[in-house]
Amino acid sequence: MEGITTFTSDKEDLNDILKELHTGNIQLPEFQRGWIWDDDHIRSLISSISLSYPIGSVMMLENGNPDVRFKPRPVEGVILPELVDPERFILDGQQRLTSLYQALCLNNYVVTTDSRKKVIKRWYYIKMAIAINPYADRDDAIIGLPEDRKIVNFRKEVQEDYSTPELEYEHGMFPLSKIFDPSEWRWHYNKFWDYDKAKSDLFDNFEKTIVDTFKKYKIPVIELKKGTPKVAVCQVFEKVNTGGVALDVFELLTASFAADGFNLREDWYGKQDEKGIKIAEGKKDTFSKHQVLKSVAATDFMQAITLLSTYERKLGASEMAVSCKRADVLKLQLIDYKRWSELAMNGFVKAAKFLFQQKIFSNKDIPYNTQLVPLSALFALLEDKADNDTVRDKLGRWYWCGVFGELYGSAVESRFANDVVQVMNWIDGGPEPNTVAECNFAPTRLYTLKTRGSAAYKGLYALLIKEGGLDFRSGVPIDVQTYFEESIDIHHIFPQKYSKGLGISPREYDCIINKTPLSARTNKIIGGNAPSVYLNKIMKEYDMTKDRVNDILVSHVIDVDVMWDDEFREFFALRREELLKRIEVATGKTIARESEEEISKQIEEEVFIESVDEEGEEVMV
Repeated sequence: MEGITTFTSDKEDLNDILKELHTGNIQLPEFQRGWIWDDDHIRSLISSISLSYPIGSVMMLENGNPDVRFKPRPVEGVILPELVDPERFILDGQQRLTSLYQALCLNNYVVTTDSRKKVIKRWYYIKMAIAINPYADRDDAIIGLPEDRKIVNFRKEVQEDYSTPELEYEHGMFPLSKIFDPSEWRWHYNKFWDYDKAKSDLFDNFEKTIVDTFKKYKIPVIELKKGTPKVAVCQVFEKVNTGGVALDVFELLTASFAADGFNLREDWYGKQDEKGIKIAEGKKDTFSKHQVLKSVAATDFMQAITLLSTYERKLGASEMAVSCKRADVLKLQLIDYKRWSELAMNGFVKAAKFLFQQKIFSNKDIPYNTQLVPLSALFALLEDKADNDTVRDKLGRWYWCGVFGELYGSAVESRFANDVVQVMNWIDGGPEPNTVAECNFAPTRLYTLKTRGSAAYKGLYALLIKEGGLDFRSGVPIDVQTYFEESIDIHHIFPQKYSKGLGISPREYDCIINKTPLSARTNKIIGGNAPSVYLNKIMKEYDMTKDRVNDILVSHVIDVDVMWDDEFREFFALRREELLKRIEVATGKTIARESEEEISKQIEEEVFIESVDEEGEEVMV
């Protein structure tokens, strides 16, 4: 069976393309960003065409697919007397085509920018004498003049003036807005020079060398047929738009919903007036009020809505699949968005409160940002049922199994869907979800947890705060207020400098077993001292009893005696065990212990952190 061709490839006259832009037969889909090319780029583009050099292909999408409906908008500079349904949409080539339309067809100045991104207004001309000189640099012939068409020096003195047609004729400055129909300009040019043969010959040469080149110039056009699926349009656009801002499903849905009269971008980001001042908040603003939700992107929100929408459909038809992959998100209809957007937003807000209860106060401390998507979907589906103690216990177990099983680092979309279905079923009395069943934390993993790049590292950090850890210096519990006011972060218990002096390996003193949440001021007091030294210092400077200091140490699951005796080895072994117990409680899973000999053998094999993946997870070799 032969493959189905989804596109055609041909060459089209530049002039014809520009005419179609002018009539609105070719327009932009709403998701395309604004025109941004600067003066240098525009002049270089014009120079290339005048030399008949290639400027790259253009990609368009044939309009007419009912499943790929976009709100159209004309390229900047085109004014349509009424709404026109375009025959084609520009997918790639917007900057080039808009630049050429404005410079060659607008018959007005072009609003662009200089090399410093300052907004400027330019009329584009070509110096005929230089353009036809085979030894001259063609770039020198392409001129961008200011709005008044006068060139001044630093004293604002006029050096060159081309502000009238007569001055254009006198200096041989041909306006590029006349390039496709130069007859009238030429008639006035010849009349100005009293039909001088030399001037007439110069224009003949210019017309043959430059004007005809523009008239005959063709651009390769790849046209996607109207039967191309929306997901393919998105994928193609991302591949060809390597020089611009990456297109995501949110942008495509924005264009699709706009065709139904709904502004998705405003619903998410809020509404602004003509001066760019926000006059109405969007859903993003609601998320931004919660520290843990500040990293939630529009695409995350759309994924959650897709999970909810497909879950509801599955309840009505068992053969339907719950999914939130790109193709599924792109199938969202406006009715789906309106049905679920408020519930999804409430789900995210409830998820934020849940994370606060787990002592996760900031987006930087969330083990997996990806896990927020199914978590919020579950809260949206459960609504008030999520307040049930048994239900929240299961949600907590599922969440921590995802964290300590380190299961949300890859292939997350499939896990999103499976978890939503399986956790809901589990809450209704069904079997444990795969994320709970597959969770398996190896004790030796503690030795490799050294940075925030690991989800399990962040998870333990949160568990230690949840345990009730008190600040060493102040004895104050770490809650959301002290977390931000005191700059709480994770710091060494046996300081690095002291540990190095004892000959302790970095893989031991620098791992999570030797770290705990402390304020920045407390860490400064600790310095590079032995535990017994800095504990005595804290007692003396902050008028604490030894019993109070011991209570604080216990709140961090630290053995008291080994700290006062500066016994790193005993401290390390005892705290390792206590951390494993906390993980067992959080996940509800028993962790198989290894003998000291097995642990020693494994940790003798160095584990290097090579890099972090897209989710911030450590990649080890």
